[in-house]
Amino acid sequence: MIDLNLTLFNHPLWNSFREFIIQIGYFQRSLSIGIYIFLIFSLFLLQHLALKARLDAIKIGLLITGVLLVSYPFLSHDFFNYIFDAKILTVYGKNPYLFKALDFPADPYVRFMHWTHRTYPYGPTFLPITLIPSFLAFGKFILNFLFFKIMFAGAYLLMVSLMNRVNKTWALMLAVNPLIIIEGLVSSHNDLISLSLGIVGAYYLFTKKDFIGRIFFLMSAGIKYLTLSFIILSKQKKLLNYMSFLGIAAGLAYLTFKSEIQPWYFLAVFAFLPFFEEFIGKLNIFWAGLLFSYYPYIYLGGWDKPEKVILKHNIIIAFAVLNLLYLIFLNLTKAKSSSKNLLPRSR
Repeated sequence: MIDLNLTLFNHPLWNSFREFIIQIGYFQRSLSIGIYIFLIFSLFLLQHLALKARLDAIKIGLLITGVLLVSYPFLSHDFFNYIFDAKILTVYGKNPYLFKALDFPADPYVRFMHWTHRTYPYGPTFLPITLIPSFLAFGKFILNFLFFKIMFAGAYLLMVSLMNRVNKTWALMLAVNPLIIIEGLVSSHNDLISLSLGIVGAYYLFTKKDFIGRIFFLMSAGIKYLTLSFIILSKQKKLLNYMSFLGIAAGLAYLTFKSEIQPWYFLAVFAFLPFFEEFIGKLNIFWAGLLFSYYPYIYLGGWDKPEKVILKHNIIIAFAVLNLLYLIFLNLTKAKSSSKNLLPRSR
């Protein structure tokens, strides 16, 4: 599903391969959605096997980033907006908070971008981070693509490696989660950078450096204000952690009712893994629903009609209900088992 207006390389071999995969992505949509569903099921199966085998999180993380370093963000165009927003400053010397992509109509990047009409929508943390790969790219698109991908891969590996020092299971859960892999590494949403900074903050909480941890929580909120409630997370006080989680839940509800449900928003939830491991580990049905919600985009083509967005929301809601029923079933089973253990044994 590479954009029809984007050519990464002008080479006969690449052009033949590009034409082949574009035919599948845009003109054989039954095959395309079949491949996608197979890949998502495979990711969840591999996640289960990796956790069961207790694989090394660092090694599996390096393998995943090695494979996905050149992955095309086929489910979203936000990645290209990040590149251009930084380019406005590094190449054109303008402020992206005041200028937008449409202000540079002659730029070749504009032809394959979406959301060209908006100015910079994020907090103050993300832009300085993106200036590094943008400067190193010297205005070359393929270098921009590669260096921005390296930036996201670095954020992913950072949070996995730091969690691995605290708890190897937490690190592996982050490394192999399909939602993090697809939305964070493939689609490369800046929510992954925000999550990574939140995980760094949690790491410092667990190493008894609370002040440094809260600085990183603030930096995380400086990308997506949604994560501002991270600031009250605590290693000792569970009530504060519940309040922080409710803050994220309230923010997600607000974004849902204000616009629409976006799967990548939920990456923020994984920052609570060190505090609510059991609960986060039981949300795989919901994570799957978020990824399967791209069915209208891949099979029906785009988000150009309201009914496609409605179908997307219905898929997410259905999987959320299934996950809720699953949690209820687990709790009832656990309660029944506990009650049996409390019964006096007959002599």
